[in-house]
Amino acid sequence: MESDIDELDRRLVHALHIDGRAAFSAIAEVLCVSDRTIARRYARLRSMGAVRVIAAVDPAALGATMWFLRVRCAPGGAVPIAEALARRPDTTWVSLYSGGTEITCAVRTENEADSETLLLAKLPHTSRVEGVTAHAVLHAFYGGSDNLIDKLGVLSEADVERLRPAAVAYRPGPVRLDDGDRKLLATLADDGRAKVERLAAVTGWSATTVRRRMAELRERGVLYPDIDVDWRLFGLGVRTLLWLSVAPAQLAEVGAAMARHPEIAFAAATTGPTNLYATAICADQRELYRYLTTRVASLPGIHHMETAPVVRTVKQAANQA
Repeated sequence: MESDIDELDRRLVHALHIDGRAAFSAIAEVLCVSDRTIARRYARLRSMGAVRVIAAVDPAALGATMWFLRVRCAPGGAVPIAEALARRPDTTWVSLYSGGTEITCAVRTENEADSETLLLAKLPHTSRVEGVTAHAVLHAFYGGSDNLIDKLGVLSEADVERLRPAAVAYRPGPVRLDDGDRKLLATLADDGRAKVERLAAVTGWSATTVRRRMAELRERGVLYPDIDVDWRLFGLGVRTLLWLSVAPAQLAEVGAAMARHPEIAFAAATTGPTNLYATAICADQRELYRYLTTRVASLPGIHHMETAPVVRTVKQAANQA
């Protein structure tokens, strides 16, 4: 991360998390700088890979299942397999850990056939794959539209309220996606600030239809604004995966407690050999040790914990298609 990152950059990133499609003029007014400064700063941060505004999809709203896969590979096999997984449109957060011989990734499967094909047929029989462990997400305690940046407090509560878009009325119900929807979601997953004119060209819809469908998908809980951040921008550099075995009677309590920890970017109850998965992001290994031996150590009902620092991120949320 470049040394000339400053507090305005961090405040801009927080503002974009609050409303990623807000006009630069609205953000500039809150941050007390010019429109041109905001546009220039965002372009620079995005070109550096430090931030990208995206629109994400909630699998639960589509009746889909989110899986966390742990793929153990033969030496030298992890990188090409991780890259192949990253090319799949249904994967996010493909990472290498454990010295680069194991892969973890999040996969969205929309039906039982998809799950069976990937988990029982494709991956286990892939050359150089030595084992696959699958964890289905049962309940997310933190993640999705919740973002670690909310815990950092870069902007004041007053500034957050000035930037916050109007609330969307939630309308539950089944959602069917057609080809146009999938093109819309793929484009927004790459660039959440894509102009309506571009979205209309991609989908073949009118600008009015694009606006209406985006509103419908948000009301149905399918689409939500998100932001992809290089956490070194905020002085955080160590991303660690945690797998915990927690007494069932205390799983909800422990999951909710971890969701409040300032180090936790994601936490969910899962199936599998362990029943709680979390992602911790810390400044360095010393801070990770402090976190594990204080906040985590004080939680009740934890029988076992496995930790794995990420050594390389092959795909992030903003690169999903």
